[in-house]
Amino acid sequence: MSTLPAPPAGGFCAEAWDRTAGLQKAIEEHPFNVALADGSLQRDVFAFYIVQDARYLVGFAQALSAAAARADDAADAAFLAGAAQGALIEERRLHAGYVAEFGLTDEEIAGIDTSPTCLGYTSYLRACALTESYPVLLAAILPCFWVYQHVGSTILDATGAIDGHPYKAWITTYADDEFAEAVLSARELTDKVAARADEATREQMFAAFARATEYEWLFWNSAWIKETWPTAKFLA
Repeated sequence: MSTLPAPPAGGFCAEAWDRTAGLQKAIEEHPFNVALADGSLQRDVFAFYIVQDARYLVGFAQALSAAAARADDAADAAFLAGAAQGALIEERRLHAGYVAEFGLTDEEIAGIDTSPTCLGYTSYLRACALTESYPVLLAAILPCFWVYQHVGSTILDATGAIDGHPYKAWITTYADDEFAEAVLSARELTDKVAARADEATREQMFAAFARATEYEWLFWNSAWIKETWPTAKFLA
C-alpha cells in the first residue's frame, strides 16, 4: 500500500490536503528530501535531523497521549495511546540504529542544541494539547502522520528498488503498510470528529493542520541548513 487512497470527498481531510497542496509539493521538492531520495544526503545533515527528530517525538507523543485522554471512544483512545507508544519506542529504535551507525556518542548528541524549529514545533503541539479543543488537537497531530507517509511513499515510488540505499531504513519505515494503516486510522478519526464539529471549530482545525504542515517544511529545512540559534553568540 505504498500510495494511500484519497480521503473521502467532502470530508475534512480531503479539504485540508487541498488547501495545503502547494505546501505538500514544496515538501516533496525540498532539497533535503530530494537528496534523501537519491542517496546523496550528507551524513552529518541526516545525523542532525535524526537528533532533532528524536527530541521532537517526545513532544509528539505527549500530544498524542493528551488526545487519547480526551477521546470519548475506547477504540479511538487505544489507537492514539498506541501511536504515542510507537513514537517513543518504535520510531526511536530507528533513530538509535542510525545514531549507532554514525558513531555519535552521548556527549556529541548532548552537545547538539535543540534547534529553534524543533523547539517551536514541539511547543506548538504541547500548546495545542493544553489549550485547544480535541478536534483542533487531532488536526494539529495529523500532519506528522500523513506528511511523513506521503514523503516516504513518494520517495519509494520514485526510487523503486532501494537495496543498498543509505537511507533504506528510513524510507521503508514511513512507506510500509503498517504505517499506512496508522495514517488511514488517523485520517478516519479526524474526519469523524470534524463531521461533528461546528463551522468555527472546523476552521480552527484547518488552521492547525496548515500550521503543523508548515512546521513539517520548516523541520526539514532546519536540518538541511543545520539550524542554530543566531542569538547563541550573545550568551557565550
